[in-house]
Amino acid sequence: MIIEARNIMYSYKSKRDTLVLKQVSAAFKERTFYAIVGPSGSGKTTFLSLLAGLDSPVSGSILYNGEDIRKKGLNYHRRHDISLVFQNYNLIDYLTTEENVKLGGKGDAEKLLQEVGIPGEDWKRNVLQLSGGQQQRVAIARALASESKVLLADEPTGNLDEDTSAGIIELLKRTAHESGKCVIVVTHSRQLAEEADEVLEIKDGKLKNCTGMD
Repeated sequence: MIIEARNIMYSYKSKRDTLVLKQVSAAFKERTFYAIVGPSGSGKTTFLSLLAGLDSPVSGSILYNGEDIRKKGLNYHRRHDISLVFQNYNLIDYLTTEENVKLGGKGDAEKLLQEVGIPGEDWKRNVLQLSGGQQQRVAIARALASESKVLLADEPTGNLDEDTSAGIIELLKRTAHESGKCVIVVTHSRQLAEEADEVLEIKDGKLKNCTGMD
């Protein structure tokens, strides 16, 4: 297993008496596309943030290659072990499309932009001149530029039309199956969950495996 959550307990700082995640454990492997589903406010994004080292649990631990991520430091984990795709893209708005991808790591920016379907005439344009779907593709290309083995994505198709969503889902699948990464996606999308290799559901603070969305 490449990344693992072990007996995670989490509560928001403003509501310390209310547990959002209760003894959550899960293990994730490479070459696998995971979808995490659940009701709004159930803790899906919180769980993804813990895997990313953006926050720390009240108790329990996150392991990367069997080692607690706190041992090397959360900053190290975020820089070297994982890459992130946010729903709101988090692109640098004063940079070009190509420059944004180069921020992600050492991957070939032009090759990655081709893979995500961004035409060459858009590579030198300011990223804000692109459509929402194109910006999300750039965000994924930036994540793929990283040499990290784990890609985490929060609602990557949440603001996209059906056709664009289908392209993003196919790209995430290829990233897992062909590039050998562990891809973990938080989503409300039935379309995305049905394409995942494994679906996990967070509900009432617990996480369970399920075969799909009812």
